[in-house]
Parts: sequence; C-alpha cells; structure tokens
Amino acid sequence: MPDFIAQHEPAFRLAAFAGVLALMVALETLFPRREAKGQAHRRATNLALGLIGAGVMRLAVPLLATGVALAAERHGFGLFHWLGAPYALAFLLSLLALDLLVYGQHVLFHKSGLFWRIHRVHHADAHVDATTGIRFHPLEILVSMGIKMAAVAALGAPVVAVILFEVLLNAAAIFNHSNLRLGERTDRLLRRFIVTPDMHRVHHSVYSDEHHSNFGFSLSLWDRLFRTYRAAPRDGHIAMRIGLVDYAAPAPNGLFWSLVNPFIGHSAKTPTSIKGAGSM
Repeated sequence: MPDFIAQHEPAFRLAAFAGVLALMVALETLFPRREAKGQAHRRATNLALGLIGAGVMRLAVPLLATGVALAAERHGFGLFHWLGAPYALAFLLSLLALDLLVYGQHVLFHKSGLFWRIHRVHHADAHVDATTGIRFHPLEILVSMGIKMAAVAALGAPVVAVILFEVLLNAAAIFNHSNLRLGERTDRLLRRFIVTPDMHRVHHSVYSDEHHSNFGFSLSLWDRLFRTYRAAPRDGHIAMRIGLVDYAAPAPNGLFWSLVNPFIGHSAKTPTSIKGAGSM
C-alpha cells in the first residue's frame, strides 16, 4: 500500500482533495452554521486562487516536499536516517513534527510584517466556508512549501508520511474552514483532538485577541499546549464579524484584488483589527 501511494501520488492527492472539497461543500450547503447567500463571486475567487497557487507551485518548485523525502531516502540524510529510527516511529513522529511546524509557521505569518502581507489575503475573506480553506496567495503557498521542504530534509521523513501529511493538511483546512453546523456535543468531542469549524472560525474574527488564537490546522493539541486556544468568539458564532476591518467586502471577493493586495496598502507589522479585551 505505501508503494502504491508513493507511485500514484498526484492522482491520490487530487482525488482526496476533490473528494473532500465536494463533500464539505455539499454538507455545509445542507447544514450551514451561518447564513451563506450571494457567495458565488467570492467562492469563484477562492477556487481560482487555489488553482493558480497549485499551478505556480508545480512550475516553480517541481521537486516539492515528496521529492525531498525521496532524495533523503535514497541518500540517507536527515535525522531519522542518521539515528536509524524504526520506520513506524519515524512515520508517526514525522506527522506530528510537520503538524507542529504548520502551527509555528501560522504564528510566524501573523507576527511578521512581511509574511502577514501575503497571509492577510486569506484573512480578508469576509465569510468562512470550505473554499476559504484553499484561499491562499500563491506566494504564501510557495513560502510554505519551502519551509516544509527544509523540515522534511532535516527530519529525513518517510515519503508516504509526507504524502499523507499533505493530504491530511488539505483535508483539515477544508474541513475546519467549512460553514458546517456540528452539534454542540459532537464539536466538543472532536475538538479534543482535531480543529473543528467552530474552533477555527474564531481565528477569523475581526477582534485582534481572537484572530491571534486557534492557529492549528489539524490537531488542537498545539493551541492548548502553547496557550493560544480560545473556545468561542465573544459575540457568538452567528453574530461574530469575520475578516479584516481594513479590507471590507466586496473588494476581497475579487481575484485581481487578492493577487495584488500583498504589494499595496497597509504595512502594519501585525493584523489591523478591532482591539478586544479578554484573554485566550
């Protein structure tokens, strides 16, 4: 099975991505958490950004993280290869380490003025649904891949672990950005382990203390461990305001606006938003 996945990586990843996106769009349409009318334009822009980002990455970084993992396996470099770690242990630790890396990268993108300029395109979306999970500027996708490639090389992560991580990360991003209404008990149970839509939606609040929380994409562990967890928005999920006050809709709904925004406008080191009282 691992060899099959590695040999058919592009088809495997595409099928998983398309399947999860279609499923979550269907579910959030049937069971919406918040009202979602008149969203066709912004959804089209989000999908276009995802396609452009994927195309740019394939052209600019054809090796990708999987290629680095293959090179590490062939030439025996990276921590797990040097230590002679058992495959199962290297596999599990690679998944955990890469998920922690994504958490740390997300925090960095909020703290660094340079990285925030590209990440704010994601946060400018004034509504959060499954398509927001692929709404990232192409430059952010390239930077993120570069960081992951360096981490995979340093770890000597197994090839299948890297492929599975990428699939799980994409699926988790689509799921936790979805406008899906989960029952309170279901949400409470799931967020003990993974990031749920209600948990991540807090991160898209206009309030600064709220969008500086809940940075995790897959496991909820990291936000709890590093004290960046916030259970719910102060205004409730239905009444809460989403997006950035500097960039009100409908401007962020446009594709051209989304592509050029990092090069124009505000240069604040941290996200400009409504200051909120309270702690995480």
